[in-house]
Amino acid sequence: MRVLLTNDDGIAAPGLQALRRRLVALGGLDVVTIAPDSNRSATARSITTRAPLAVEEITFDDGNVGYAVDGTPVDCVRFAELGLGGGRPDLIVSGINHGANLGDDITYSGTVAAALEGIVLGIPAIALSQQSSGGGMGYVTGSFDFAVAAEFSARMVDRLRSKAMPEATLINVNFPGIAVTGVEVTKLGKRIYDDELRLLDKTDSRGRRIYEIYGWTPGYEELEGTDLSAVAAGRIAVTPIHFDLTDHGGLETLRGWELESMLGTRAPAA
Repeated sequence: MRVLLTNDDGIAAPGLQALRRRLVALGGLDVVTIAPDSNRSATARSITTRAPLAVEEITFDDGNVGYAVDGTPVDCVRFAELGLGGGRPDLIVSGINHGANLGDDITYSGTVAAALEGIVLGIPAIALSQQSSGGGMGYVTGSFDFAVAAEFSARMVDRLRSKAMPEATLINVNFPGIAVTGVEVTKLGKRIYDDELRLLDKTDSRGRRIYEIYGWTPGYEELEGTDLSAVAAGRIAVTPIHFDLTDHGGLETLRGWELESMLGTRAPAA
């Protein structure tokens, strides 16, 4: 079984390296590591289309090799699918991310984007993220202990050797930074962002005004059964996600709008 290991924090990130070592120790896996050469957090599904991409072969401290790409997490998945590292992977494992990816935040996440690219290509995928030791549900800084997350993730990969997820579905896993009290299968929760327009008392070298617009301490709707509530309570949140964004209920609504009439009356061609 060939496993592509990638992330958005960069190939040297401790979260990726902790998981890589555990997957190698699992045995029976061809672990191919292709990751960005530096941090690409919050790049979502961006790709590099207007420039060629450089790749550097990296030797890790255990003698295994990986590939550092000067592109995005999605670029890394595409490299693997096209044969870098030995051939098309059977499973994509993205993470372990430094920081949680919960609720609405998953649409910004490069970690989740790499897994989404897998299911777009028909390859099963897992996205893995770890809350910092500071706890709380904002984007706080702090230390990370990846021991529990790496062990749980390796066992999930092992389970996927014999248990298949539904087609076109990825697994998004978030680990709490506090003591783990259990595991919960969840749905995505709802973030409450604290963004505001703040003009800073400075300008850049070109005299332009400088603003901050994003807050770092968002809240969330405390709804039972969501990934946000599970992680806040110290549980590992395991959420199935698919890529079909179609509002199937809205199809009939739009069909009732008589859209053809919006074309108007057009004069016949001469």
